[in-house]
Amino acid sequence: MSMKFLNPTRRQFLAGSAALGAASMTGLKPAFANVDWKKFAGTTLEVNLIKSPRGDILQKYQKEFEELTGIKVNSEQTPEQQQRQKAVIELTSGKPSFDVIHISYHVQKRQFEKGGWLADLTPFLRDPSLTEPSLTESDFAEAGLAFAKDQNGRFGGLPFSVDYWILYWNKDLFAAKGVEYPKTFDELVAAAEKLTDAASGTYGFVARGMKNANTPVWASLMLGYGKSTVENGTLQTDTPEAIEAATLYQRLMTKSAPPGVTGFNWAECQSSFLQGKVAMWLDGIGFAPPLENPQKSRVVGKVGYGVMPKGPNAQAAPTFGDGIGVTEGSSNKEAAYLYCQWAISKEMGARLLQTGSGVPFRNSILNDPEVRKNVTMPQDWVTALSESAKVSKLCLPVIIPVTEFRDVMGVGLTNLLGGADPATELKRATEEFRPVLARSES
Repeated sequence: MSMKFLNPTRRQFLAGSAALGAASMTGLKPAFANVDWKKFAGTTLEVNLIKSPRGDILQKYQKEFEELTGIKVNSEQTPEQQQRQKAVIELTSGKPSFDVIHISYHVQKRQFEKGGWLADLTPFLRDPSLTEPSLTESDFAEAGLAFAKDQNGRFGGLPFSVDYWILYWNKDLFAAKGVEYPKTFDELVAAAEKLTDAASGTYGFVARGMKNANTPVWASLMLGYGKSTVENGTLQTDTPEAIEAATLYQRLMTKSAPPGVTGFNWAECQSSFLQGKVAMWLDGIGFAPPLENPQKSRVVGKVGYGVMPKGPNAQAAPTFGDGIGVTEGSSNKEAAYLYCQWAISKEMGARLLQTGSGVPFRNSILNDPEVRKNVTMPQDWVTALSESAKVSKLCLPVIIPVTEFRDVMGVGLTNLLGGADPATELKRATEEFRPVLARSES
């Protein structure tokens, strides 16, 4: 069931109040005119954030929200693993100490939904006295909506920041061999093998080979075969499409990747690409800033940023992300919702993007020329973002035991790099994980 939001006009957006002051850095005028922002003045909110550049941005500009609303905010950033543990303990009690929580959707979505821990924001989104007309469902990338809504169409949070997986490519290495950017999986394999020259220490492709870290790489390839790893609660990890994706992963990682790739997580992949010895690297777009830093990179100005090539059945940009929601146990739900709305506003989203702190889920921010003009990363990077948004698909399954899933499947994938048979490994891993998944839903 999809909700009907008001459709904003450009004039309504630009007529936004100047309550937040000049926004010269972002090039956006705040669009906060229609909401009664002072309605809950005097309220105090407790905000639980994940320690990250996104949390930094929210804390840095917190005073603007307090001045806009008269609401006092006490916010705390906690490292991701600790934050998750603390959140589960408190939310399970039914009386959490916080009103607002920062969520890692790709790990926590199903757990939070099953626990009933988040307030339903759908009525607030429909209320014009609480929600700006510029905040529309159609403004979110498809994956953002998939993260934020449950199977009944209920919003249990607002999509905050997204990480699309893209293909980083070295323009100089491509030009030297006369290779074009690959548009399909077949072209990806051909390019990787043509660009590999082990004698000179140059390799065509790199991605994560380490157990657990490697599972999203294979899951990303699977999307190109038109399959997700879990569909309607059923494992798809030993289907023909899953086996083909694993076979592709095995070929890329054994014929075109650097030695020792079995031990590579994202940091080792990034390091090898930074040295200018790898032609293509598949990973999250959020790892891009060091590539353009002359102190860290030998490939400054040589990097291309490309949307995931098309697989045999689909083109899909693998998507991870986080959100921000209101706890069911909060006694300040409307005030907390105003904070969440401010956190994902165009003003804050532009700051997120322009500082490289994150990528907003809202298309109106990514596609605004004024915002793009002030982004410090190359325009190719911004284009890869907005093009990925059009074909975004969730990468990891929406299940509670995500970590166990990555571990079990990751062992099988690591075995492939030693020459194991893809069908055998996936069938074994699937049978091992099946009871774990069943227990999590019982």
